[in-house]
Amino acid sequence: MMLHGSLLDVHGVGTLLLGPSGIGKSECALELLSRGHRLVADDVLEVRCRQGGRLVGTAPERIRFFMEIRGLGLVSVPELFGHDAVREAMEVDLVCRLVKWREGLEYERVGLDRPHEELDGVSLPTLTLPARPGGSMATVVEVAAKEHLRRAQGVVAARSLDERVRREMMHRD
Repeated sequence: MMLHGSLLDVHGVGTLLLGPSGIGKSECALELLSRGHRLVADDVLEVRCRQGGRLVGTAPERIRFFMEIRGLGLVSVPELFGHDAVREAMEVDLVCRLVKWREGLEYERVGLDRPHEELDGVSLPTLTLPARPGGSMATVVEVAAKEHLRRAQGVVAARSLDERVRREMMHRD
């Protein structure tokens, strides 16, 4: 399957950035690279289902490790950031859908349960992240990857807070 997006290794989490053209996927990926994360693919990505039901993403050979940045043009990631800034392939662990921020729309604010979506028959945790002009999507994506790792360890911040509030309420009675 071919997708329009970016795939990066963010804290060891295969993080897929999806969204409409011009939303800022490549700029977010560029900022993540500048923070030491690794690029697998930008703009076009090939995704294959491996045995065991895991998706693995790679870049098409022709455009591998190049990025197009509007206003700047094409850049070679290994030449600018070094060969350690790229990976040939990565399992997809988390989908971050970048959407245009709109006043009055409801976005997830608690995060008790993580929504999922299917890609190529594989269910993946998915976040819808509203992109604001001047906002740092890279910071939000980094936190999303860290939070994904914590959830894999069974730690969910919303549950921890809920338990704390319930304990406090029980002690007041």
